[in-house]
Amino acid sequence: MTHTIVLIPGDGIGPEVAGAVQAVFEAAKAPVEWEVHHAGVAAVSDSGEVLPQATLDAVRKHRVALKGPCTTPVGKGFRSVNVQLRKELDLYASVRPIRSLPGIETRYEDVDLVVLRENTEGLYSGIENEVTPGVVTSLKVVTERASRRFAKWGFEYCRKRGRKKLTAMHKANIMKLGDGLFTRSARAIRDEGSYDDVEYDEMIIDAGAMRLVQNPNNFDVLLLQNLYGDVFSDLCAGFVGGLGVAPGANIGDDSAIFEAVHGSAPDIAGKGIANPLSLLMSSVMMLNHMAEVLGADECKATANAIKAAYDKALSDGQKTGDIGGKLNTKQFTDAIIERL
Repeated sequence: MTHTIVLIPGDGIGPEVAGAVQAVFEAAKAPVEWEVHHAGVAAVSDSGEVLPQATLDAVRKHRVALKGPCTTPVGKGFRSVNVQLRKELDLYASVRPIRSLPGIETRYEDVDLVVLRENTEGLYSGIENEVTPGVVTSLKVVTERASRRFAKWGFEYCRKRGRKKLTAMHKANIMKLGDGLFTRSARAIRDEGSYDDVEYDEMIIDAGAMRLVQNPNNFDVLLLQNLYGDVFSDLCAGFVGGLGVAPGANIGDDSAIFEAVHGSAPDIAGKGIANPLSLLMSSVMMLNHMAEVLGADECKATANAIKAAYDKALSDGQKTGDIGGKLNTKQFTDAIIERL
């Protein structure tokens, strides 16, 4: 059976890395077909809208999408397309697995942790107001509903994946109401759900940052509010080689978007040197999600084959320039295909 996936190529290097993923999927005979839609700068030039309704409708219909990086203007311009997608589709759980990869040497070894981030509220939701010229307020919203929903998702994720420890990081010593509500909600879900198989602990986030960089192997799964999760997911990617080798997903009850977690890198767009690994790793997450959640069991074997192929390519020293190699996008893609 063939399954339809919405492909949002993105901006900058997005179409290049998306094309690499499509080539690997074709070589692996993945049981999928692509329905291309746009968002971000590419959508503006195509339809005049940053986030066309057709793109949202397609994700709702097919329930799964793969997205390349979309440009977000800094300090001006349109609101982040990524934030809009998460809010419009209620993709409340961001999942960022962080895994040491063969052939990529860093200061850390055998890292294997997951950053879970609440996607829909908190300070990162972007509710800002200029009270008077030179004075801006930013509103941090924390609700019991969203906190409990996210905490339950986190405990269930640990249980399904065989993860043993969930650590909620917070600043409840200062933000006693908002962060306090978040941690109280997580504790309540733990008690109500009888998650005896998952160890739960809490840590003030600045101390947690120090302990993470001292030894990330002491952590398993992190449970974080929106802005904290955005910062820590990138920080943790640094343990294993950077954003170019980190996958990501944004998941809700009805649909999910899997994405490259790096930027659109307009400075190297069109040069054919972009690393497609982040989006390819995210596509493996997507195939596993389709098998586990959508009943597409045949996708599991394809996911395993692609993961084994890029692990083998890396261990054989086949790498792009950003991770210490000399291959361009096509050469690296071909190296993976050769090992399928």
